Formats: sequence, structure tokens, C-alpha cells
Amino acid sequence: MFLNPTFLKLYKIPLFMVLSSLLFYWVFAYDLVRTDYIKLIALYSALFVLFYKLVQRFKGNIQFLTYLAFGFRAIFILAIPNLSQDFYRFIWDGRMILEGINPYLFTVESFISQSKSPVAQALELRAGMGDLNASHFTNYPPINQLCFAIGALFASKSILGSVIVMRLLIIAADFGTLHFGKKILDKLKLPTHNIFWYVLNPFIIIELAGNLHFEGVMIFFLVWSLYLLYVGKWQFAAVVLALSISVKLIPLIFLPLFFQWFVSSESKIAKKTPLSPQGNNSNFSVNEVWQSDKKEAITTALPARNDVINQLTKLIAFYTIVIITTLLLFAPFYSSEFINNYSKTVALWFQNFEFNGSLYYLAREIGYLYSGYNEIAIIGTVTPILVILFVLIVTFLRRNKTPIALITAMLLVLSFYYFTATTVHPWYVATLLILSVFTRYKFPLVWSFVIILSYLAYVNVDSADKSENLWIIALEYIIVYGVFIWEVFIKRAPKLEA
Repeated sequence: MFLNPTFLKLYKIPLFMVLSSLLFYWVFAYDLVRTDYIKLIALYSALFVLFYKLVQRFKGNIQFLTYLAFGFRAIFILAIPNLSQDFYRFIWDGRMILEGINPYLFTVESFISQSKSPVAQALELRAGMGDLNASHFTNYPPINQLCFAIGALFASKSILGSVIVMRLLIIAADFGTLHFGKKILDKLKLPTHNIFWYVLNPFIIIELAGNLHFEGVMIFFLVWSLYLLYVGKWQFAAVVLALSISVKLIPLIFLPLFFQWFVSSESKIAKKTPLSPQGNNSNFSVNEVWQSDKKEAITTALPARNDVINQLTKLIAFYTIVIITTLLLFAPFYSSEFINNYSKTVALWFQNFEFNGSLYYLAREIGYLYSGYNEIAIIGTVTPILVILFVLIVTFLRRNKTPIALITAMLLVLSFYYFTATTVHPWYVATLLILSVFTRYKFPLVWSFVIILSYLAYVNVDSADKSENLWIIALEYIIVYGVFIWEVFIKRAPKLEA
């Protein structure tokens, strides 16, 4: 059929786009070094344009777009990630678990410095992950560790084998996201093809399936949880949300936003209609009218009060299930050393590490101007407070009662967090992107394109510092903030009340 002249004539442009995408993905997977920034940006830009055109052209053919999403991911099956070395630590942690060693209690360097090899290919893994990763305790939550252990279980002595197993897990999660994402879009009466702005996006294919970042698994559980919440299965939604948190901690920031979903202010106050003397009733005494009005107010207020109590009970139960499930998942690794090590490692992301920041970089420059020093310790203490205040404002002062309003609130809160963060790795944007497909906002889609500019930091990868070019970072954020401000404050996306 594909060699049929009529078919080729009718579909020559789509065939060209698909074959070009396959070729570019193959080059990206097997013939690219991340320091070759011209090739990197050229390939990524071409893939993004092709992706955009394919979704536009075939948005009515969901099955075809699904085949493409699977086919493009399949190209990466045998590839070693080339834009990130984190996977070496994933393999190390997984093999440590199989050896019966708690990965949270030891750094990689603590073994290598003593010439100990607790896992197979220890020296190779240590060399691959680099000094920074090897010198710190692991910060990957338990369900993430389970994925690492599965990789080690099926390939305990092969790096490529472990990569393939973990990649299959991430690809499976992507198609779980596709499944539940389509269900949510159908219920919200939004175009089903919107999900392919995430699933078929080269950013998602490369960063998650290609470079083995487990945001894809976290997102799968998050989307599944939102679907369960939408259909009224809030107990199961709480369990699944805990699974999402146990892959990556980031969904914790969404917990306060569920308040209005469970506690609707509209049911708190019962509207009463006072009796008005009319016709023959005009002879009623004022006292009789007042007594009748009082009885009606009592009978309407009691059900409303009971509704509020029931809603608060459900909210507390929801939070309790999430917290208890999360704690139970962490329980197998628990020890006093674990608490100390894990909290210190998480704190590094606020007060030590810095990469691809925006507002933080501006605050850092102001700190240099006034004190002559990098004030990351102070800034990193203040920004979490600002994020918490913003979350509370969105929780209580914004209407988050409908599914789209809730998801939009999640999008805005997470955006604020990343705008103020000291570290914004490219794959972090994946969560913003999936949330955006259920809203009218497109700035995460734009960000998923320009985020490739952050990889220019690796041009000087052999130097002691990654030497970010602040002009490049500025270009990235000028574009992102420009679209964000246009959509949120100027254009003001139409309200959806599904």
C-alpha cells in the first residue's frame, strides 16, 4: 500500500514528516553528544516543528497519533541516555536495594573511597554519575526506588539492560497518562487531541523515555488520581496521589488546593426566603411572620451545616489517606539516619544548587550588588515562604471548585514555584505541560520548546563550573514570561466551568 503511487501522491507530505521525525529521533538517540549544541538545537527545533504540524494535521485521527507516539519512543529502546547522567545513580540505587542495603544511608563516594564495590559495575557507575551525584545521599522517593530495583532485578550486571527495563516502565507510564488523560478530556468536553501536546511532544519523548526521568511515572499517577477524583472515587484518588508523591515529591504542593473541591462555600450558607404578607395573609401579625421565618431558617440551616461537616470529614479523610499511604511507602527505609540524610539532601535544592533559574538569578544579582556575595542561603530560605503564601492565597481566595479551575490552580501554583526556584532542570517542565492540556494556557508548551536552551550550560561541561550563559537564560525566560503575561494578565484565557 505504501508503494502505491496514488497513496504516495496523496500522503507525501505526512510521510515526509513522519520519516523525517523517525530519522531525527534516531540521530538524537544514537549520534548526539550534548555538548554539540548546534546539532542539538537544530535537531530539537526540527522535531518540534514536525510534532506541531503532525498534531495539527491529524488531530482527528487519534489512533494514528497514538501509533506515532509509540513508534517514536521505540527508537530509543537500545539507546544510552545522552543528555543526563542521572540514570547511573538510578542503577546504583536499584542494585543496592537488591543487595539488601538501604540506599538512603550511604553515598556512592563512601564506598568508592574505601575501594569497596557493593554492586556490580560500581566503578563504571561512579564514573558515569559524576562527582556531584556520588558525593550526596539519594533523594529519590520509594516508588522511584522500586522502579530502580525492577531495573536491577532484570539486569543486575548490565547497564544497558537496566536502562531498557526502566525505559519500558516510563513508556508504559506515558501510555497510562494517555489513557486517563483522554478520559479526563472527554469528561471535560475538551478536544481529545489535546493530550498529544504532551504525549507526542519531543520534549517528553526525549526527556522522559530518552533520558529516563521518572517525572513520567509521577505524572501518570497524578493524572490517574485526578480522574478518580473527578468520577467521585476520592479514597482511591488519595492512594494514587500518594503513589505520585512517592515517585517525586512535587505533588505535595497541590494538597492545599483540594480544599475547595471538598468544601464548597456555596453549601455553607442556606438562603432563606422571608414570608411577605400578601393578599389574605396580610392580617398575619409580625410575631407570626417572625416565628415562621425562624422555623424555615432553622430547617434550612441544619442540612447546610451537616453538609459542611460531611465535606470537612471527607477532606480530612482524603489528606489522612494521602499522608498515611506516603508514610507507609517510606516505612521500609525508615531510620534516624534516613530522616537526617533525606532532609539534608532535599535542602540542597533550595540553598545550594542553582541551575536555569529566573527570578532567583535576579535576586542573586541584587545580592551580589549589595553584599558582594551569593546570597543563595538567604534567598533559598525566603522563596519557600513566598511559595507557601502563594499556595494559601490561591487555595482560599481563588475559586477552585470545578475540575478545570482546580487544574488551572495547580498549574499557576507550580509555575510560581518554578519561577522562584534556584534550580529548574528541563524535565521539571513536564508537569506544567500535562496540566496545561486540560486548560487554555499554552505557555508550558512554549516553555517545552525553549527549555532546550538550558542545555547550552553543558558546552563547558569539562570546566569546574557549568558556566551558564545568562544571556541565553534571559532569552529563554523573556519568551516564557512574555507568553505567560499575555495569557494570564492581558489576553485572560476564557473561563471553563466543566
